[in-house]
Amino acid sequence: MSKDDILTLPSPPADARLRYGTDPNQFGDLRLPKGKGPFPIVVNIHGGYWRAKYDLAHAGHLCAALTAKGVATWNLEYRRVGNEGGGWPGTFEDIGNGYRFISQIANRHNLDTGRMVVVGHSAGGQLALCLAGHQPSVKRVVSLAGVVDLQRAWELHLSNNAVVEFLGGNPSDVPEHYHEADPMRLKLQKTVQWLIHSLGDDVVPANFSRAYVEQKKARGEDVHLLEIATAGHFDLIDPRSSAWPKIEQTIVHLLQP
Repeated sequence: MSKDDILTLPSPPADARLRYGTDPNQFGDLRLPKGKGPFPIVVNIHGGYWRAKYDLAHAGHLCAALTAKGVATWNLEYRRVGNEGGGWPGTFEDIGNGYRFISQIANRHNLDTGRMVVVGHSAGGQLALCLAGHQPSVKRVVSLAGVVDLQRAWELHLSNNAVVEFLGGNPSDVPEHYHEADPMRLKLQKTVQWLIHSLGDDVVPANFSRAYVEQKKARGEDVHLLEIATAGHFDLIDPRSSAWPKIEQTIVHLLQP
């Protein structure tokens, strides 16, 4: 199998697809463990460099694996670059609305909102940390190979200047967008942050997470780094990979009472 075949492998079905808005891309897939609960919950934000080409389907594998461990999962879809209203700020507005929607469904599905982790992969890592920077109720975030420094992403022209498409320009064109969206610039003083990155990542360099953790620790934030030597960018969201047990363990530990 190719290292990115998780992107095309059909995922297990969700228990429910629920809409948090009126746009076709404003929905999430809910997966519930067996039993009565109350269930801890993971909010998952998929990656894809914020582009419409990539949707939430591939993240269903990660979500299903966590649900098998007794964790409810809310796999968010959102407007992306190429969708009407996608890009900044529409994409981030969807993330915020999808996150807040959990409070509306928590009682019905017996979700324990006091035991919640927001997980994001790649561009989803940026969105997860950005959410924590703007939503004080987000207490725990796990970034998997996150694009956590948008200034640096622009300097390296990652994925053919994906950050320019997402934010609507370069840092000199729209400095306010970079200020609002870049996790490196945001204060996350009350959020436990875990950044997990593969040293073999050829999509988002591992130094993104390393530099982020170094700078945020210097600012007094509760931030931790887990580097995995023998894994690629997509292994971090593939429950079949050798990297997955460490990721699962980190997430489940954060959900403990």
